[in-house]
Amino acid sequence: MVSGRPKARPWLPYTVAVLAGLAVIATAYLVVRPSPGADRTDCVPLEVSSSTEKDDLLVGLAERYNRSDRRFGDRCATVSVHGFTSGKAMEALAEGWSSVAPGLPVPQVWLPTSSLWAGQLRILDEKAGREPQTPGKFPSIASSPLVIAMPQEKAELVQQRGRLGWGEILGLSGSSGWAEYGRPEWGRFTFGRDNPNTSTSGLAATLAIYYAAVDRSSDLTVEDLTQPAVTQFVRRIEANVSHYSDDAVELIRDLAEADASGTAASDLSAIVMQEELVYLYNEGRVSPVPGRKPKVPLVAIHPREGTYNLDHPYVVLPSASPEQREAAADFLAFLQDAPQQRSFAAEGFRDHEGNASADLISTVRSRDAGALSYFAPPEPQVVASMLSSWRTLRKKANILFAVDTSGSMKATIGNRTRFQVANAAATNGVKLLNSEDRVGLWSFSSETPQRPRAPYSREIGLGPFDQDGFHRKLTGLRVGGGTALYATVRAAHRHVLDNYDPDRINAVVVLTDGRNEYAKDTDLNRLLADIALDPERPVKVFCIAFDEESDFETLDRIAKASAGKAFDARDPAKIDEAFVKLVSSF
Repeated sequence: MVSGRPKARPWLPYTVAVLAGLAVIATAYLVVRPSPGADRTDCVPLEVSSSTEKDDLLVGLAERYNRSDRRFGDRCATVSVHGFTSGKAMEALAEGWSSVAPGLPVPQVWLPTSSLWAGQLRILDEKAGREPQTPGKFPSIASSPLVIAMPQEKAELVQQRGRLGWGEILGLSGSSGWAEYGRPEWGRFTFGRDNPNTSTSGLAATLAIYYAAVDRSSDLTVEDLTQPAVTQFVRRIEANVSHYSDDAVELIRDLAEADASGTAASDLSAIVMQEELVYLYNEGRVSPVPGRKPKVPLVAIHPREGTYNLDHPYVVLPSASPEQREAAADFLAFLQDAPQQRSFAAEGFRDHEGNASADLISTVRSRDAGALSYFAPPEPQVVASMLSSWRTLRKKANILFAVDTSGSMKATIGNRTRFQVANAAATNGVKLLNSEDRVGLWSFSSETPQRPRAPYSREIGLGPFDQDGFHRKLTGLRVGGGTALYATVRAAHRHVLDNYDPDRINAVVVLTDGRNEYAKDTDLNRLLADIALDPERPVKVFCIAFDEESDFETLDRIAKASAGKAFDARDPAKIDEAFVKLVSSF
């Protein structure tokens, strides 16, 4: 669970996207220290940085290791684990650990989700003129292939045609959709996937689609990326994306909530994600009622051409002393031993050699989860160029931003007003949009002398995105009045519907610090009905609540009614993070 940039400098845009985007992704910091017991004061200390989808598991395994009293030669080791997202850890290793991760110990072992991160770190090291920290290949401690996950009834219908490829499944015609399978009542075929600039599984999905496009399983080249047949293949698949996500876990949590309640909206026919997440979903691990298995399970489909394997490498870094390298080798052997591999299996992973347990195959309901073929990792330079190419091929957006300019925006956060904080976050966040996106800007509060006829006004009409013009208009907005939240959301949603583009992601983005204060429109239930998802013409509402006075619960209901998402940035320190996650949806 990692949007391209201008082509003139193919590596820099990727670096900016990853380092700017992932720099604001929330990280977990989990540390395990040895349990009381035998004297271990002379043991070699070993710090491990693990990607966050497996850090809880690694914490427990490190505790098990520390209690085992293992020896390598006449020495012992004490292992400590902290959780850190793969991209954030890569940034810290590239830019200086203490400056990016203050308070976190410098690791001697790095456990990212995929070796792709090690390759990108190698490029950063080479560009900085220093010795690469991650040369060569690395052993794996677990693995999880990328799959196309579909609700059982849809998956079984697709599987009746035999083993299909990436394009045959994800490239179903947006106009006829499920009618091609005799189920026109299911409407359009749309799928969810992660943005490759903010998610490891999103990056892996992009690689898999490009490999399927060239009809090879290895040796993807920069020249391949520009072939007309390849770009047409990728564009056809991306055209069916419902919206992008910064984390597939959020997509399946929304799906689990829809399954449990029967009321939440979803227009997704499929989600591209790690097989491990299908296991967790079907086991009820992401349910709003923990342990309650879904009424409609997901089926993991492994496309015919092959897939990409997230290999969870074990990377020993140059910061390790000779003694720590010995300790790292012993901890690796421990993790690859059968008892620990069973612990990985219990979380839905395959073992370090790619073998799936019978329980995993049964739970993900796959017909072809046994022997899989995998695409070879391309050279790091190819990955960078691929992301630059993807920016031009991804599905474009039709977005209307509605920015709260009520009087409460004058309140201060530190030495800035709320409006200045929101302005800065929005200005930085929209830098990740594409010049081919269509973007509009409204301001809203209540009727004011400058806006006597309605509580909202059009500042920029929906049209080609002009970053400088957007910034100038945003910074020039006046603040005053109440908060006409419901009226503005309804009108903005209707405006995007009136300007609907079936070839784009159509969305409304609402940025507010408060709650509805507009006496002329107080009917939330009517608003939820007015903006309810229409799978044939989806217009999704995304909300950012960025002050503690924001009514996040109501914003969350508004977003979910339209199959959108609300981002909680009531802690002002999280608004930049929220905006990057938001923009990653487009």
